[in-house]
Amino acid sequence: MEKFTVLDGLVAPLDRANVDTDQIIPKQFLKSIKRSGFGVNLFDAWRYMDHGEPGMDHSRRPLNPDFVLNQARFRGATILLARKNFGCGSSREHASWALLDYGIRCVIAPSFADIFYNNCFKNGLLPVVLPEADVDRLFYECASFPGFRLIVNLEQQSVSTKDGGQTMRFEVDGFRKYCMLNGLDEIGLTLRHADKIRAFEASRREQFPWLFR
Repeated sequence: MEKFTVLDGLVAPLDRANVDTDQIIPKQFLKSIKRSGFGVNLFDAWRYMDHGEPGMDHSRRPLNPDFVLNQARFRGATILLARKNFGCGSSREHASWALLDYGIRCVIAPSFADIFYNNCFKNGLLPVVLPEADVDRLFYECASFPGFRLIVNLEQQSVSTKDGGQTMRFEVDGFRKYCMLNGLDEIGLTLRHADKIRAFEASRREQFPWLFR
């Protein structure tokens, strides 16, 4: 998992509440468990004018010019600004995979669905909860200033504007923070104890050799 320390990123505003995981990555694209290749289908029903299916040549599909991620000023965004209850619906981990594969490293919203929130931390995508008033102000500034960027500092648990005019604090569980700062997912955490695991397996082989024949 890629470490998350400080992100200086362009912000894309998705001004919709209750965005569910089927809108983030529609069900027909859930046939792979490789964690990659989903970015092209992120928000598929909103990004494209036609119905998407696996195996299509997405470069030939008609884009919806009104959708935020298709607008030139938001291309290359790494921070997604959203409304309350982001990531609701089914528990598909593919939703966080699709956001990451597209290039989003942080989602800021007033609230998240629990399972999506947990999946984000397991994959290196930082979900930041800010008060609704702060999120409203960020939507206004994003609309008012082309190229609007934010600095998200996980160590300091802060979201700041580039000019330093605003700094907002967010809460995050200490263990999750440690894992993201060090790029440790559940497998990475386990592998920190690889020597002990090998020693245990060696002792079991000596104690119960018939189990390994």
